[in-house]
Amino acid sequence: MNLKTWISFSLACGLFFSCADEKKESQEKKPEVAEKKTDHVVEQFADLRVLRYQIPGWENLTLKEQKLVYYLTQAGLSGRDIMWDQNYRHNLAIREALEHIYTTYQGDKSSKDWKAFEVYLKRVWFSNGIHHHYSNDKIMPGFEKAYFDKLLDETGTVLDRTIAEVLFNDADAKKVNLDASKGLIKGSAVNFYGPGISDDEVDAFYAKMKSPDPAKPLSFGLNSKLVREDGKLVEKVWKSGGMYGAAIDEIIGWLEKAQEVAENEKQGKALGLLIGYYRSGDLQKWDDYNVAWTEATEGNIDYINSFIEVYNDPKGYRGSYESIVQIKDFEMSAKMEVLAHHAQWFEDHAPLMPEHKKENVVGVSYKTVIVAGEAGDASPSTPIGVNLPNANWIRTAHGSKSVSLGNIIEAYNNAGSGDRLKEFVNDKEELELARAYGQLGGKLHTALHEVIGHASGKLNPGVGETKETLKNYASTLEEGRADLVGLYFIMDPKIQELGLVDDYRKVAMAEYDGYIRNGLLTQLIRLEPGKDVEEAHMRNRQWVSAWVYEKGKKDNVIEQVKRNGMTYYNINDYDKLRELFGQLLRETQRIKSEGDYEAAKALVEGYGVKVDQDIHREVLERNKAFKSASYSGFVNPVLVPETDEAGEITAIRVTQPESFEQQMLWYSENYGFLPVEN
Repeated sequence: MNLKTWISFSLACGLFFSCADEKKESQEKKPEVAEKKTDHVVEQFADLRVLRYQIPGWENLTLKEQKLVYYLTQAGLSGRDIMWDQNYRHNLAIREALEHIYTTYQGDKSSKDWKAFEVYLKRVWFSNGIHHHYSNDKIMPGFEKAYFDKLLDETGTVLDRTIAEVLFNDADAKKVNLDASKGLIKGSAVNFYGPGISDDEVDAFYAKMKSPDPAKPLSFGLNSKLVREDGKLVEKVWKSGGMYGAAIDEIIGWLEKAQEVAENEKQGKALGLLIGYYRSGDLQKWDDYNVAWTEATEGNIDYINSFIEVYNDPKGYRGSYESIVQIKDFEMSAKMEVLAHHAQWFEDHAPLMPEHKKENVVGVSYKTVIVAGEAGDASPSTPIGVNLPNANWIRTAHGSKSVSLGNIIEAYNNAGSGDRLKEFVNDKEELELARAYGQLGGKLHTALHEVIGHASGKLNPGVGETKETLKNYASTLEEGRADLVGLYFIMDPKIQELGLVDDYRKVAMAEYDGYIRNGLLTQLIRLEPGKDVEEAHMRNRQWVSAWVYEKGKKDNVIEQVKRNGMTYYNINDYDKLRELFGQLLRETQRIKSEGDYEAAKALVEGYGVKVDQDIHREVLERNKAFKSASYSGFVNPVLVPETDEAGEITAIRVTQPESFEQQMLWYSENYGFLPVEN
């Protein structure tokens, strides 16, 4: 489960080849890179900012460890195009056409239309397709279709004209639609279901599937596309020899190489099981892999690779392709692992109903890591924290791994966000708290969210997985529940007792201020005028904030302040606010534990979807004064192997891409293993 990026306003997821291919590694064309680029901001356009991150401590790894990181990174990139195709069925054809125009056009590149074309292409690159990575709305070009037709003709670019029309018309307007009245599947452009398949058909299809062991339910639908063939629904499984097989075979090749340099037996076993899963598509092997991966906690290198998060499926079944390669940050991990060691204390003291508490919180591990490479759903827009695996029964029986992406958070912090904070805080005291304790509060809340939040609570006996019971509200309920765990415990003196902070109250006050400010005000700059809140994490921040605001009105816990025509929120009673967070946490866990769909719907629809349009217009107007973009993402460092005459790797250098477009074009050229239609 990923804690997606919201640092702009409040701080706040492997692999192999033969000897002939070893030689290919040393002979293939290398990307243009810069040895040392330390400036954090690469470029800004539209509502997006592209940053870069470093890999501190790379030189302290052994060559074997560096090889493992390199192979895992190559595996991740090999599946990159899977994410593009998952996002929309025509994305790869569109990207190929746009890039051909970009690299071959010889006309006027100083015109307004061409500049708009460049921005459009960069926005598509950033979002892995033609739908905005966060709002899910289709990205509309800033130029007319007549100009696009001219570019196609003058560059000899081939693109089906019906696909070209989609770029400019109202078709496939939403990648992920969560408004059930429009049809979750019918209203979604995401490429997880064939044409004409209804929500009810999907429910009926998976209702017939039974796991061999009901106590260990398989993740049905996680790695397939559901289509209709000869009048019957069938799954096109994502595996070697199946759908996406060409890219998956490349992933497998690099995973095999990674297995050869695994740090220990458990890590090697997990890699072997992942390879077996990719070859077979067998969901039992997926569970076997997740158990082995969860228990492989030793070593300096770790990774995430496969079809994982289900946020992009309106029905909550199918996993988006994702890869993150991680190096342990020893200093920060030593400080934060204390949370994992005390997970049972937090569970015992949580404000949950006794029957919803775990008697034994197993195997929660927490590390701060250094990201070495990302791909798929994690790039260019990346999470800042990850807690996996997602299966509740594995988390209960075997535990989970939680990581905070330390160098990603550091890059956000160093890139800065102008004076926006000063604009939206209510008073000088709030500003001083944010500046003194905001970053620490954000980091600690992220850790509590991932380590304690996602590991907390249990389902009632006989209650199905949340994707089945809570359906389109499952993701936002789970993220809000984990947020509430963090918000409740960050104000607990236990945090200071454990040595995590010097003044827990001030840290908590800063985080409470930032959370409410973000949930009710600043995150609205990410929405277009008149739009509802759609993204799961954005919804959860709003329904949590709006609920406690409303329930605390009687005691004036949170006060809405109007001053000079502008809106602010001031917390008058932090202790009562903590009590409200606890009450909402108790109810949210009850909803999950009991599978109470109607209560989930009432909570999310009542507090997390609709926006006060007057406040929204005001926030957008106030935000015009600031140049910093609403969203940030990253280029990845480039790992460049050096080889001897025999083709053996002797060293691996860390370099930085010259530009965003250089990296995107390089990726398309070297990791484009899929046909444009799959």
